[in-house]
Amino acid sequence: MTDKESVVLTRDVDIVTIPDGTTGMLRQGMMVTVHQALGDSFTVITDYGHMVRIAGGDADALGRQPQRLQTLVSEDSAEAIEQNCWEVMRTVYDPEIPVNIVELGLVYYCKVTPMTDGHYAVEVIMTLTAPGCGMGPVIQGDVERGIRALPGVGSVNVEVVLDPPWSRDMMSEVAKLQLGLY
Repeated sequence: MTDKESVVLTRDVDIVTIPDGTTGMLRQGMMVTVHQALGDSFTVITDYGHMVRIAGGDADALGRQPQRLQTLVSEDSAEAIEQNCWEVMRTVYDPEIPVNIVELGLVYYCKVTPMTDGHYAVEVIMTLTAPGCGMGPVIQGDVERGIRALPGVGSVNVEVVLDPPWSRDMMSEVAKLQLGLY
Protein backbone atom coordinates (compact mmCIF):
# COMPACT_ATOMS: atom_id res chain seq x y z
CA MET A 1 0.00 0.00 0.00
CA THR A 2 1.33 3.42 -0.86
CA ASP A 3 -1.86 5.51 -0.50
CA LYS A 4 -1.54 8.25 2.10
CA GLU A 5 -3.92 7.93 5.05
CA SER A 6 -3.97 9.95 8.26
CA VAL A 7 -4.61 8.00 11.46
CA VAL A 8 -4.53 8.71 15.19
CA LEU A 9 -2.33 6.35 17.20
CA THR A 10 -4.42 4.30 19.62
CA ARG A 11 -1.45 3.65 21.92
CA ASP A 12 2.21 4.54 22.38
CA VAL A 13 4.53 2.94 19.79
CA ASP A 14 8.26 2.52 19.43
CA ILE A 15 9.68 4.00 16.23
CA VAL A 16 12.86 4.17 14.21
CA THR A 17 13.60 7.53 12.62
CA ILE A 18 14.35 7.44 8.89
CA PRO A 19 17.02 7.72 7.53
CA ASP A 20 19.33 7.90 10.56
CA GLY A 21 17.99 4.84 12.41
CA THR A 22 17.61 6.43 15.85
CA THR A 23 14.90 5.00 18.07
CA GLY A 24 12.14 6.80 19.90
CA MET A 25 8.47 6.70 20.74
CA LEU A 26 5.29 8.26 19.43
CA ARG A 27 2.53 8.87 21.96
CA GLN A 28 -1.08 7.73 21.89
CA GLY A 29 -3.34 10.32 20.25
CA MET A 30 -0.69 11.61 17.85
CA MET A 31 -1.80 12.05 14.24
CA VAL A 32 0.42 10.35 11.64
CA THR A 33 0.12 9.90 7.90
CA VAL A 34 0.78 6.38 6.66
CA HIS A 35 3.20 6.82 3.78
CA GLN A 36 3.98 3.17 3.09
CA ALA A 37 2.42 -0.04 4.45
CA LEU A 38 4.34 -2.83 2.82
CA GLY A 39 5.78 -5.99 4.30
CA ASP A 40 5.79 -6.13 8.07
CA SER A 41 6.31 -2.43 8.81
CA PHE A 42 4.82 0.98 8.24
CA THR A 43 6.51 4.19 7.16
CA VAL A 44 4.65 7.18 8.57
CA ILE A 45 5.08 10.94 8.56
CA THR A 46 4.53 12.62 11.94
CA ASP A 47 2.73 15.92 12.38
CA TYR A 48 6.23 17.42 12.81
CA GLY A 49 7.19 16.22 9.31
CA HIS A 50 9.52 13.43 10.47
CA MET A 51 9.55 10.14 8.59
CA VAL A 52 9.57 7.15 10.96
CA ARG A 53 9.12 3.41 10.81
CA ILE A 54 6.61 1.51 12.95
CA ALA A 55 7.08 -2.26 13.26
CA GLY A 56 4.37 -4.60 12.04
CA GLY A 57 3.86 -5.85 15.59
CA ASP A 58 2.45 -2.41 16.36
CA ALA A 59 -0.04 -2.47 13.48
CA ASP A 60 -2.95 -2.34 15.94
CA ALA A 61 -1.87 1.16 17.05
CA LEU A 62 -2.59 2.25 13.46
CA GLY A 63 -5.88 0.35 13.31
CA ARG A 64 -4.33 -2.33 11.09
CA GLN A 65 -3.68 -6.07 11.21
CA PRO A 66 -0.11 -7.42 11.05
CA GLN A 67 0.76 -9.06 7.74
CA ARG A 68 1.05 -12.83 7.76
CA LEU A 69 3.00 -14.90 5.26
CA GLN A 70 0.67 -17.04 3.18
CA THR A 71 2.98 -18.67 0.64
CA LEU A 72 5.31 -20.75 2.80
CA VAL A 73 6.18 -24.29 1.77
CA SER A 74 5.42 -26.78 4.54
CA GLU A 75 7.99 -29.35 3.40
CA ASP A 76 11.08 -29.67 5.65
CA SER A 77 13.93 -29.87 3.13
CA ALA A 78 16.84 -27.52 2.47
CA GLU A 79 15.21 -26.45 -0.80
CA ALA A 80 11.88 -25.69 0.90
CA ILE A 81 13.57 -23.79 3.73
CA GLU A 82 15.52 -21.73 1.18
CA GLN A 83 12.34 -20.97 -0.76
CA ASN A 84 10.68 -19.83 2.48
CA CYS A 85 13.69 -17.63 3.28
CA TRP A 86 13.34 -15.89 -0.07
CA GLU A 87 9.59 -15.41 0.59
CA VAL A 88 10.38 -13.82 3.96
CA MET A 89 12.95 -11.51 2.37
CA ARG A 90 10.34 -10.43 -0.19
CA THR A 91 8.34 -9.00 2.74
CA VAL A 92 11.22 -6.75 3.85
CA TYR A 93 11.21 -3.22 2.44
CA ASP A 94 13.52 -0.28 2.58
CA PRO A 95 11.26 2.17 4.45
CA GLU A 96 11.83 4.88 1.84
CA ILE A 97 11.37 2.74 -1.28
CA PRO A 98 8.16 0.82 -2.09
CA VAL A 99 10.05 -2.20 -3.46
CA ASN A 100 11.15 -5.25 -1.45
CA ILE A 101 14.85 -5.89 -0.86
CA VAL A 102 14.94 -8.93 -3.17
CA GLU A 103 13.58 -6.97 -6.16
CA LEU A 104 15.90 -4.08 -5.28
CA GLY A 105 18.82 -6.49 -5.71
CA LEU A 106 20.04 -6.09 -2.13
CA VAL A 107 20.22 -9.83 -1.40
CA TYR A 108 23.30 -11.40 -2.95
CA TYR A 109 23.19 -14.88 -1.44
CA CYS A 110 21.06 -17.25 0.63
CA LYS A 111 22.44 -20.64 1.61
CA VAL A 112 20.69 -23.29 3.72
CA THR A 113 22.78 -26.01 5.38
CA PRO A 114 21.54 -28.99 7.44
CA MET A 115 22.54 -29.00 11.11
CA THR A 116 23.14 -32.12 13.21
CA ASP A 117 19.97 -31.52 15.26
CA GLY A 118 17.68 -31.76 12.20
CA HIS A 119 17.30 -28.01 11.82
CA TYR A 120 18.90 -25.80 9.18
CA ALA A 121 21.46 -23.02 9.34
CA VAL A 122 20.74 -20.08 7.05
CA GLU A 123 23.39 -17.69 5.78
CA VAL A 124 22.39 -14.51 3.95
CA ILE A 125 24.71 -12.00 2.36
CA MET A 126 23.13 -8.69 1.46
CA THR A 127 24.00 -5.06 0.86
CA LEU A 128 22.43 -1.64 1.28
CA THR A 129 21.46 1.01 -1.25
CA ALA A 130 24.06 3.34 0.28
CA PRO A 131 27.05 2.84 2.60
CA GLY A 132 26.38 4.18 6.07
CA CYS A 133 22.61 3.85 5.69
CA GLY A 134 21.18 4.36 9.17
CA MET A 135 18.38 1.92 8.40
CA GLY A 136 20.84 -0.86 7.51
CA PRO A 137 20.77 -2.52 10.93
CA VAL A 138 16.96 -2.30 10.97
CA ILE A 139 16.64 -3.99 7.56
CA GLN A 140 19.25 -6.59 8.54
CA GLY A 141 17.30 -7.26 11.76
CA ASP A 142 14.04 -7.64 9.83
CA VAL A 143 15.64 -10.30 7.62
CA GLU A 144 17.15 -12.14 10.57
CA ARG A 145 13.96 -12.10 12.68
CA GLY A 146 11.78 -13.19 9.76
CA ILE A 147 13.99 -16.12 8.82
CA ARG A 148 14.60 -17.16 12.45
CA ALA A 149 10.80 -17.47 12.89
CA LEU A 150 10.52 -20.01 10.05
CA PRO A 151 9.86 -23.64 11.00
CA GLY A 152 12.99 -25.79 10.67
CA VAL A 153 15.47 -22.92 11.01
CA GLY A 154 17.99 -23.41 13.82
CA SER A 155 20.39 -20.55 13.20
CA VAL A 156 20.60 -17.44 11.04
CA ASN A 157 23.53 -15.27 10.03
CA VAL A 158 22.80 -12.16 7.98
CA GLU A 159 25.92 -10.37 6.83
CA VAL A 160 25.84 -6.92 5.26
CA VAL A 161 28.62 -6.26 2.75
CA LEU A 162 29.40 -3.17 0.72
CA ASP A 163 31.43 -4.87 -1.99
CA PRO A 164 30.23 -5.13 -4.63
CA PRO A 165 28.43 -1.83 -4.11
CA TRP A 166 24.75 -1.72 -4.96
CA SER A 167 23.67 0.02 -8.14
CA ARG A 168 20.39 0.47 -10.01
CA ASP A 169 21.57 -2.21 -12.43
CA MET A 170 21.01 -4.81 -9.68
CA MET A 171 17.29 -4.08 -9.56
CA SER A 172 14.88 -6.49 -11.19
CA GLU A 173 12.81 -5.39 -14.16
CA VAL A 174 9.75 -5.43 -11.86
CA ALA A 175 11.45 -3.01 -9.44
CA LYS A 176 12.46 -0.66 -12.25
CA LEU A 177 8.90 -0.63 -13.55
CA GLN A 178 7.48 -0.04 -10.06
CA LEU A 179 9.80 2.92 -9.56
CA GLY A 180 9.18 4.34 -13.04
CA LEU A 181 12.79 3.96 -14.15
CA TYR A 182 11.82 2.98 -17.69
